[in-house]
Amino acid sequence: MILTDTHTHQYYAPEDAAERAQAIQRAFDNGITRLFLPNVDSGTIPQVFDLARQYPEQCFPMMGLHPCSVKDNYEEELTIIKQAIDSNKIYAIGEIGIDLYWDKTHIEQQKSAFRTQINWAKELSLPIVIHCREAFDEILEILEAEKDEQLRGIFHCFTGTIEQAQRVIDLNFYLGIGGVVTYKNSGLDKTVAQVDPKYLVLETDAPYLPPVPYRGKPNESSYLLHIATKVADLHQMDIVKLAKITTENSKSIFGI
Repeated sequence: MILTDTHTHQYYAPEDAAERAQAIQRAFDNGITRLFLPNVDSGTIPQVFDLARQYPEQCFPMMGLHPCSVKDNYEEELTIIKQAIDSNKIYAIGEIGIDLYWDKTHIEQQKSAFRTQINWAKELSLPIVIHCREAFDEILEILEAEKDEQLRGIFHCFTGTIEQAQRVIDLNFYLGIGGVVTYKNSGLDKTVAQVDPKYLVLETDAPYLPPVPYRGKPNESSYLLHIATKVADLHQMDIVKLAKITTENSKSIFGI
């Protein structure tokens, strides 16, 4: 059984190299042998590529400017990130998007950065990995304006309704399902149960959003097994079959 964690910040936590290596090995031991690493800003570029160099068969880099990192200097940040993209092999532009949960001050800059990075993805024939928090309508407005045969990717950390899920799927995106699906009162389980697994990929967003029974603790990629088990149960499906479907979905998206 091969499981794919399509979104893990595993290179951040723990900071100790030995502890990080142990956490990654735990993932491998649980069958999670494909890890996709999203970038956040210029400061995290080295960690992403260092880990990809250490584990070239298991860790795959993505590059982008996270919306929470979009400040007044966002154009400078984009320039640095684009240089890294031009100099290295990557598998997606991400994570990118709009986040209005913490701060709405830079909403126009976030929109501008999002559009710029969508255009990068199109030019490079790469998928995008979208971060969306309290900004579903704003994200969809841009995606619908940019929609063409090249626009594709993952709606990371999807937690919406079945109606929202269908709008995302209609735009040629997969739904990234993480630990929230295991939370008793999230309602995400009801949505996921209604979505054909051919539109789903799995993720941890480690070290964030740990699944039950690890809530309150740092997340790690090995815990993807709990997410996969929950999704398989929702579809009354063997976990081996779900692993195959979702890993094939990830290969379709990332080309590896």
